[in-house]
Amino acid sequence: MIENWDQFLLPYQQAVSELKVKLRGMRKQFENRNQRSPIEFVTGRVKPVPSIKEKMTRRHVTEERLEQDMQDIAGLRIMCQFVEDIYQVVDLLRKRTDLTILEERDYIHNEKPSGYRSYHIVVEYPVQLVTGEKKILAEIQVRTLAMNFWATIEHSLNYKYQGAFPDDLSRRLQRAAEAAFKLDTEMSEIREEIQEAQHYSPQGQAEKNSPQK
Repeated sequence: MIENWDQFLLPYQQAVSELKVKLRGMRKQFENRNQRSPIEFVTGRVKPVPSIKEKMTRRHVTEERLEQDMQDIAGLRIMCQFVEDIYQVVDLLRKRTDLTILEERDYIHNEKPSGYRSYHIVVEYPVQLVTGEKKILAEIQVRTLAMNFWATIEHSLNYKYQGAFPDDLSRRLQRAAEAAFKLDTEMSEIREEIQEAQHYSPQGQAEKNSPQK
């Protein structure tokens, strides 16, 4: 029986705090090298106790199995401008030695029936406590701003309808999800065309051929 939830959640809060600093540090490194960062911004949270208890009941998770079976008590979200940025971020995370990736779920090209799109990564992250090292499970979601806008609205509606959306609303949400993904795809293609035009412009060629200082 978990008698002190604050104490139980303390390592998760530490994991979220440390991972936020590290992930934001990745963005800073790109900026310091005068390169465009694939990371727009990073947020994180520890799941509130009522949400944990509700999910335990819904998923039949016992307190004894809570640390192993609930992967998103610690949650991080990385926002990107473009879909291709998501996969660049995933590659960067795969190369890190301070966390271990346990599972990856690509809901971008394999979207959920609702229309939800995001890239989920479950990691094992070691936190240093006064009692020694403790390995914490955390879920990192990587998505575009458009995907996040849709997911935020859908999440809010979930509370109102408790997941049982009317058919008409479900169809409208699916259409909105498709529209959001079409916007992401269109913006990626526009960016590609701009980069190509810059590459072949007289100024771009001059910069390419100029001697390095």
